[in-house]
Amino acid sequence: MKAPQIAAIAVGIALLAAFPAMVGNPYYVHLVETILIYAIVLFGLDIVVGYTGQVSLGHAGLFGIGAYTAGVLVMKLGAPLWVTLPAAIAVASVFGALLALPALRVTGPYLAMVTLAFGTIIQILINEMSFLTEGPMGITLTKPSVFGHTMDETEYYWLVGVLLLASLLVVHRILRSHLGRAFEALRGSPVASDCMGVSVYRYKVYAFVISAGLAGLAGALYAYSEQYISPNTYNFELTVMFLLAVIMGGRKSRIGSLLGAAIIVLLPKLLDDLAMFRTASVALAVIVAIAAGVAVQRGKIKPKSAAIPVIGTIALAAVSFKLQSMTDWRLSIFGLITLFVVYYLQDGIVGFVRGALGLRSHASHEAAEVAALAPGQQALTQAGGATGEQLLAASGVLMQFGGLKALNNVDLNVRRGSIHGLIGPNGSGKSTMMNVLTGIYTPTAGSVAFAGHSLAGLSPAQIAQRGVARTFQNVQLFGEMSALHNVMVGLHHSFRSNLIDVALHLPRYLREHRAARLRALALLRFVGLGELAGEEARNLPYGQQRLLEIARALALDPQLLLLDEPAAGLTAPDIVALRAIIQKIREHGVTVILIEHHMDVVMSLCDTVSVLDFGQKIAEGGPAEVQANEKVIEAYLGGQAS
Repeated sequence: MKAPQIAAIAVGIALLAAFPAMVGNPYYVHLVETILIYAIVLFGLDIVVGYTGQVSLGHAGLFGIGAYTAGVLVMKLGAPLWVTLPAAIAVASVFGALLALPALRVTGPYLAMVTLAFGTIIQILINEMSFLTEGPMGITLTKPSVFGHTMDETEYYWLVGVLLLASLLVVHRILRSHLGRAFEALRGSPVASDCMGVSVYRYKVYAFVISAGLAGLAGALYAYSEQYISPNTYNFELTVMFLLAVIMGGRKSRIGSLLGAAIIVLLPKLLDDLAMFRTASVALAVIVAIAAGVAVQRGKIKPKSAAIPVIGTIALAAVSFKLQSMTDWRLSIFGLITLFVVYYLQDGIVGFVRGALGLRSHASHEAAEVAALAPGQQALTQAGGATGEQLLAASGVLMQFGGLKALNNVDLNVRRGSIHGLIGPNGSGKSTMMNVLTGIYTPTAGSVAFAGHSLAGLSPAQIAQRGVARTFQNVQLFGEMSALHNVMVGLHHSFRSNLIDVALHLPRYLREHRAARLRALALLRFVGLGELAGEEARNLPYGQQRLLEIARALALDPQLLLLDEPAAGLTAPDIVALRAIIQKIREHGVTVILIEHHMDVVMSLCDTVSVLDFGQKIAEGGPAEVQANEKVIEAYLGGQAS
């Protein structure tokens, strides 16, 4: 971390600590305290929404569970703070797991409905279980005591501030670790994540449990802050506000979470005071106009795109001076502001400002720092096993979709250390065979064995961890992540650090993180992308995206690498470079299955070629033998066999 960043953080912490003395008004202290508590919830919700790409409408329920855990323990047992806060985290985490285990087997609107139902059920249970929760009467608390001293508003504010900073630090470290990269990969491409050894279902649940624990902590703090909790507090409106706060502030940003929390707490208050609303709307219009002007000047956005937020904020400021009263307009203005931000600033306010000012992400900075290191780590290790022995054996594979047989009784035997070509016309079943071999499809019949062990019943992540890596016919990169971090997802299997190691930055995690960064850079240099380590994957030219996929697959230390049309869309010089890379991969003992339509690549590289047509294997043998086969000529090669 650079000196200006450290200085900014120190100033921020100092201002946060000094705020009660600066304002001297308990009401404003309580208001900021509420913002800090909501921010803790949003740190967790952003993991689920911003990183894994899931929509949760149940976080108000988890927030309520944390509040009532603390409230019940205080009311029934007189439990101290050091018991209630950990208990709230633990109980909310358990409920988060109970929700996530079944709910995360569905996606999209179904997941939203399941989590919404969970939040509604929790509210009903709190209301009905009067023997435990006092039902509609609610629970009254006092500020917590520490060593016999009851905290006042300022002291409790400081406690909340400390826990906010602790939560921020822990979440920040998690999201910058292999766990955070796994969460982000799930959003970018679940299929590719599974094939990189990152179990989609497992890490979705993991993310949800961490998020629930933070919601539980915030709920307990909220109970002490308000000193009264009731079932009606934790309703659907609150969970929608949490979700809007993440979107408005900016996903994948802790600053965005803080900003979002401030918006949902302060904006309703702001709309109650006409004079304050006018001042704030004018200030917002000036800030947006400056940011948009800088963005246009730097070529970050087009003038037309910049005009929309500028005109919108100026219009809001103009309307504020036309209003005589806020009473009849506050809800309409609140709704319009929310709609405007969500629709026109899809990366949130922080995302818009970051893009306008051309600020680089942490991933880019980290990648640039690593790229500056001198080469010193070998990209590939020598694959084990005796060359020539059978590595993969697929026997009688049948893959049926309804009445269509995409694969019909196909046998495929691949020798260790070889490059085995798999060719055929479009629709012949090549990519389907790839999906069967990597566990994406479960074959209708037949068997697949790798290194003498059956792959039946294994998930794509488990197969990847056994040493089978692949690329995809349609590039499946994690577009918002840097090239370096894409490859580091492939190195996920090399980490043994747990959540505690990551949160506390223990030596084991630091060693693994540094080793993974250096190994990832070595792999990028191996495929010729070392200078682009900090570039977002979605910004790379198509040919370089293909090479990045290969580097990411090699990060698994595979015994078998499946390349699905790696030369598709490449220029002639790129194809020459690709052939050299594939040859180097084989020289390190990695076995390759190559699907390719460029016959010059297949014939120059492959030891054995299998040909599929309409889901059946019609020929197999050496390149020259296959090229001369009449069935192959008729089905695929045509006049190329002369």
